[in-house]
Amino acid sequence: MPNTYQPEQIIRPEILALSAYHVPPATGMIKLDAMENPYPLPLALRDDIALLAASAPINRYPDASAASLKTVLRQTLAISDDMDILLGNGSDEIIQIIAMAIAKPDAVLMSVEPAFVMFRMIATFTNIQYVGVPLRKDFSLDIEAMLAAIEKHQPAAIFLAYPNNPTGNLFEPAEILRIIQAASGIVIIDEAYNAFADASFKDQLEVYPNLLLMRTLSKSGLAGIRLGFLIGGSEWIAQLEKVRLPYNIGIMTQLIAEKVLHHTEVLSEQAETIKSERTKLSTFLATMRDVEVYPSKANFILFRIPGASQIFKMLKERKILIKNLDGTHPLLKDCLRVTVGTPDENTQFCTALHALLTEAV
Repeated sequence: MPNTYQPEQIIRPEILALSAYHVPPATGMIKLDAMENPYPLPLALRDDIALLAASAPINRYPDASAASLKTVLRQTLAISDDMDILLGNGSDEIIQIIAMAIAKPDAVLMSVEPAFVMFRMIATFTNIQYVGVPLRKDFSLDIEAMLAAIEKHQPAAIFLAYPNNPTGNLFEPAEILRIIQAASGIVIIDEAYNAFADASFKDQLEVYPNLLLMRTLSKSGLAGIRLGFLIGGSEWIAQLEKVRLPYNIGIMTQLIAEKVLHHTEVLSEQAETIKSERTKLSTFLATMRDVEVYPSKANFILFRIPGASQIFKMLKERKILIKNLDGTHPLLKDCLRVTVGTPDENTQFCTALHALLTEAV
């Protein structure tokens, strides 16, 4: 009889040591934990999408290159003809494609800490050394530490989220440019929250050949179709396309994204509403005893509160789900993150938090 091997004998030890990305159940909850747009598309647009679904040739593979969708993206976002576009099943797949493509022995993937957790996790998946450079206590870039780390480790790829997740702040543009100029590898700016930030590095793509720009439609209201995209010079995109799995963008994702991109005014109006609610929510939190609120240019707000994990648990008991970051990184001690919801959802969250803090007096 052959030996019966256990996972511990087969799976790489660094994978065994990981915890899977946890998505908590949210049935029956006010869901303010995942940076989603809380507003549905208008009924007329949903009806149009239903017609698309009814006639979609789902018995056939989708267009492998998603040429029509790329054309609409190029027109909608005013992407230069000198730049190419790579599509992914959300930004996560694009990060993975880049990591797989650069995974030479001793390759380094760099980011800041705290940052989007998938930068570090995907580096582990692809067996690349990960280097995280801590932010300052106010979550700004420690530019001297960053430049020193670049000089020491010579990273093949540097990922910077702009605004940063989970902190919500925009790093100083001049400091990011210094990082791009110092890098011997590629620098990927993750603009997942661009709809709420009023800031972008898109106009720098033609200035810096090693700069790539990553975006997603998930935060703008289309999280369910999982579409991310990478913009950059053809010399980079052509190589990364070799790693992308065929037919990675399903036909419904292509059809729905293209339809909605013809109505970007809908998404823009919703983003403006979310920004307005962000201001109200931030102002309210700042009035609460012992709560420290951090500036945000995203669709969420990070705040620090004594006993954060207990507050998180008590909010959950009241059917309000936010994100507990306490214990995930030393700089995030006692930090919670709340997604900006609808006015009613925000009111219920604020009312519940106020009641909990009042009870604690």
